[in-house]
Amino acid sequence: MAIKFQYNKTSLTNLGKQLKVRQNALPTLKNKESALRVSVITAKAESERLQRELEKALATYDYMAGLWNEFEPGLIAVKDVELAVVKVAGVRTPELKQVIYEVKPFDTFSKPMWFSEGVAILKKLAQLGIESEIYAEKSRILEFQRKKTTQKVNLYEKVQIPGYQEAIRKIKRFMEDEENLSKASQKIVKTRHQQEEEEEEA
Repeated sequence: MAIKFQYNKTSLTNLGKQLKVRQNALPTLKNKESALRVSVITAKAESERLQRELEKALATYDYMAGLWNEFEPGLIAVKDVELAVVKVAGVRTPELKQVIYEVKPFDTFSKPMWFSEGVAILKKLAQLGIESEIYAEKSRILEFQRKKTTQKVNLYEKVQIPGYQEAIRKIKRFMEDEENLSKASQKIVKTRHQQEEEEEEA
């Protein structure tokens, strides 16, 4: 990225301001990047933990496999999933508040005794599955933002800051050269003027 500038004091001042903004922002961006990196790992691990817990719970209820044939389909359904928005390193991410279930009424006398337990089991399994998915989505959002932040850190660190520093150096060098030339020409004019005066006197 070529930085546009002119060889004058105004351009020098503007470049100095731009450079300062980036130098001040860089530590914050680096902190954000490392916070996001940790949060991605945490969210991914939590999603995987919940997934394993779900698989373990499913395996635990294998003994009931035959009984599930008696279970009434559509007796329980997920009506709604309430989410909250939680900021992680300035990034909005979802967090599960609660799962709202719709359980159709059933006659506890005519239905098998384990129906109530079956409803509780399905609630637990659904909760684990939904929570795992939310953590997976959270890690996806955070990973996307981390990549964007990393790109910005690299842009500032490897391109813009060195670019602004180089442009400032060029302007300063140019202005110094101009000043030296001006002084040199003034000296020449002064010397000539003295010579002319000396010749007139002679």
